[in-house]
Amino acid sequence: MSLILLIETATTSCSVALAADDQIIALREIDQRNIHAEVITVFTEELFNETGKLYTDIDAVAVSCGPGSYTGLRIGVSTAKGLCFALDKPLIAVETLSAMAFGLINRKIVDIPAGALLCPMIDARRMEVYTAVFDDAGKEIIPTAAVVIDEASFDDLLTKQQMIFFGDGAQKCKLALGHHPNALFADNFSNSAKDILVPAIQKLNKRNFADVAYFEPYYLKDFIAGVKKQN
Repeated sequence: MSLILLIETATTSCSVALAADDQIIALREIDQRNIHAEVITVFTEELFNETGKLYTDIDAVAVSCGPGSYTGLRIGVSTAKGLCFALDKPLIAVETLSAMAFGLINRKIVDIPAGALLCPMIDARRMEVYTAVFDDAGKEIIPTAAVVIDEASFDDLLTKQQMIFFGDGAQKCKLALGHHPNALFADNFSNSAKDILVPAIQKLNKRNFADVAYFEPYYLKDFIAGVKKQN
């Protein structure tokens, strides 16, 4: 039996889960901005207390590696790497948008029409989102990119088939594309550590591990700090 600790902090959601084989056995999560550093270690400790498992029992730590919030990713990946160093366990990196696609499929939040494309979106400020496109089985068909949304976005795809837009960046797309008959929206989706499980197991079985010493989150864009206003 494999035991995996799953960590998701790429968006406003801070979510931690323990999975035994293909089942989530404990979960803690909150969707609130700027709270990740405060709760992530508390949540993790609660999972082990709830299940009676020991940190040394885990076979790997899987983390949502981006793209997403710069600060959130740093907190999640730093926590995952720290545990892997301390416990001498492997690190599994799961792309956030891929995990979101599996989450929409497995959680059955909406009915997915046959042949529909899945388009998870993460808010990247203004009218820009981080996004990729997946088929209805979760296979990536258009890779991750930062995209500025307007009324012409995804025209070539929407003329041929239905697309489901979801994630915290999808509201921008709804404003621009909500009129299109093939544009569907899953409004109640939020990122969760449980969505990391399927791709994490696939990587665990293939022993596809990240280098704990050198791994960095997938930011997609350079972080630009705001300038503090002078009094």
